[in-house]
Amino acid sequence: MCAAHFAGSSEAFGTRPRSFIPPPGSVFHLGGLVPEPLVEKLYERSLLVSGLKGSRLSSVAMGNASCHNNHLGIPAGKGPHQVGCADLMVGHTAQGTFFRLYYPCQASEGSEKPDWIPCREYFNGLADFMKMSRTLSERIFNYLFGSYKIPAAWNASFKPDGKYPVVIFSHGLGAFRTLYSAICAELASQGFVVAAVEHRDESASATFYYKEKHEAEQRPHAAHQNFRPVSDNLEEEWMYYRALKPGELEFPLRNKQVKQRADECIRALNLLIDINAGKSVENVLQSTFDWTTLENCMDLCSIAIMGHSFGGATVIECLCKEVKFKCGIALDTWMFPLDEEIFPSVKQPIFFINSEKFQWAGNIIRMKKLDSAMIPRKMITIKGTVHQSFPDFTFLTGNWIGKILKLKGEIDPHIAMDLCNRSSLAFLQRHLSLERDFNQWDPLIEGKDDNLIPGTNITIPQSSM
Repeated sequence: MCAAHFAGSSEAFGTRPRSFIPPPGSVFHLGGLVPEPLVEKLYERSLLVSGLKGSRLSSVAMGNASCHNNHLGIPAGKGPHQVGCADLMVGHTAQGTFFRLYYPCQASEGSEKPDWIPCREYFNGLADFMKMSRTLSERIFNYLFGSYKIPAAWNASFKPDGKYPVVIFSHGLGAFRTLYSAICAELASQGFVVAAVEHRDESASATFYYKEKHEAEQRPHAAHQNFRPVSDNLEEEWMYYRALKPGELEFPLRNKQVKQRADECIRALNLLIDINAGKSVENVLQSTFDWTTLENCMDLCSIAIMGHSFGGATVIECLCKEVKFKCGIALDTWMFPLDEEIFPSVKQPIFFINSEKFQWAGNIIRMKKLDSAMIPRKMITIKGTVHQSFPDFTFLTGNWIGKILKLKGEIDPHIAMDLCNRSSLAFLQRHLSLERDFNQWDPLIEGKDDNLIPGTNITIPQSSM
């Protein structure tokens, strides 16, 4: 996910002036393209269609708005492994490490699946990010998304089966650790260990850490269903998206953030390396998952970095900073936050997978500056896709509301996601030296499919190159 139209910012969607540097779009592209009153009308129309308007409105609460979405949901992984997920927070302060791990598991019948949106504070963060009132947005988000679950078994037992390659995933601007579960669960089902980092650079719409209570504040804390601290001496501190201040230049903020994001991804990787080595880790969150079962089960010669939008920029920053990442997959990357001076230092293969509707010449030109005669640099564009074809939102709204809110493109989102995932798996097999059958999808890396464009659909003036 990525940025919306904010006052005083270059963040724009839909009506993107070519003289500006567009950033990644928002969850609903609100603020410029889709105003809040329209979202409220769409919501009310949905209630009328589903029979929830009027006296029953107050009953639409988180987890209960299921009557409208029987045919919608986040697709499960298609690989041979069942998928589990667990949260790990090491270090309770904002400088600690926080990610959701997706992994091959031994799930039992009826295993619990976690909520896609973990708690109401994340709804509040999305509202702030989109400049909507929290009261209105909570009703809308609860109705549209409150009942969805992650397609993974919560805290399920890890499945030892040789050594699994590792992927670190970086979310986009305004997102958080749970919003790319279709991609992460697919990778885990195909035999990867995937750590979806939740960034604390104030680019997530919401995240949290803990602070120590003073003696006078010792009181029971409100516990969330799927996360609570191991210590009663800790209380939640929420960190929300930081918008640009009036008159503030955007590049210094975004460049600082992308550097912090890369550091957070590298810390997550180093934590997995410690776990693989059998070192004890202290999870700040209560959890039944046994992290010691991961010991010696990860292939530390086969590590990749992957991300969407601002997370795509994070991919490139990570490749520059950490040679343990053997390759990178950058989904509809927003190149603006990056210093071009780092480009010659990126020595690993990169795969750019772009949407048809988001990219513009200036952004593609910056991607092309990473081209190399010696190092594989691939690019494809998925026809009929929009920027939000990569996060889970694309699966969770019907066609009419999805297209109005720019969450869906013209292509079936399942077809688009399959193309993204299969081409990614083929690229990972090639550059992580995996012995799998993902090479059956090698032609996708070259854009050989009716729904793919080799390279880009954007016309680039020859003088720009």
